[in-house]
Amino acid sequence: MLDKKLLSILVCPVTKGGLIFDKNKQELISLSAGLAYPIRDDIPVMLESEAREITLDEKEKWQSEL
Repeated sequence: MLDKKLLSILVCPVTKGGLIFDKNKQELISLSAGLAYPIRDDIPVMLESEAREITLDEKEKWQSEL
């Protein structure tokens, strides 16, 4: 489980925008960059090269939940 305090200080390394924690996929979502950063062994991997692009459906889902 990702610590809420850690989540509050982490930002997207590409856009410097906020992140959303996806508990089910264990990812940190950057809507502004359209990227999902993986969390491995409870450690966020904040490298653009390790991130995956989120789909339009995923982006719309997260935007509607905000």
